[in-house]
Amino acid sequence: MTNSDDLDRSDMERLAKGHDDALNSLMERHSEKLFRYLIRQLQNEQDAEDLAQETFVRVYQHCARFDPAQKFTTWLYTIATNLSRDRLRWRSRHPQVSMDSKGTETETTLENHLPSEAASPDAQLQQSETAETVRRAIATLPEELRTPLILSEYESLSHSEVAAILNCTSKAVESRLYRARKILRERLARDVIS
Repeated sequence: MTNSDDLDRSDMERLAKGHDDALNSLMERHSEKLFRYLIRQLQNEQDAEDLAQETFVRVYQHCARFDPAQKFTTWLYTIATNLSRDRLRWRSRHPQVSMDSKGTETETTLENHLPSEAASPDAQLQQSETAETVRRAIATLPEELRTPLILSEYESLSHSEVAAILNCTSKAVESRLYRARKILRERLARDVIS
């Protein structure tokens, strides 16, 4: 049985040789997880959808640059992370406020991924409030701490994979994760007390 990494390498080789259908195979395997990552990064479903598509456009355009010695997912998440950084910078320079919008809630939020055991309405409300508190706390982290936390905790990537995506050392990833978790613990403790 061929593993995902081998399939990815094979599809990238086929794509580089002009077999455009290989991109469809890559998208089928990775688009959903990539979309969820981008939602966590950007906190906006439309932006996440746009950047997921743009990420695969870049994969297509630069398929000849792919190094088969590295994991495709590392390369894919590097592209997506760079695009999300650009989008976040653009947003900070061009803030938008909608009079109609009540928030940037999407159907794909952390609270929708928490397991539901048909809890009582009170328990569901508490769970929803906790998930929202965690989501807000993560969203307020500086990008240099938020990105490695999301890649590590939600995308289950190793420290070395996160380091490759962020172009830093594994030790730097460990340090950023430590700082991110410490800030989250402090903020969550403060939010629970207040």
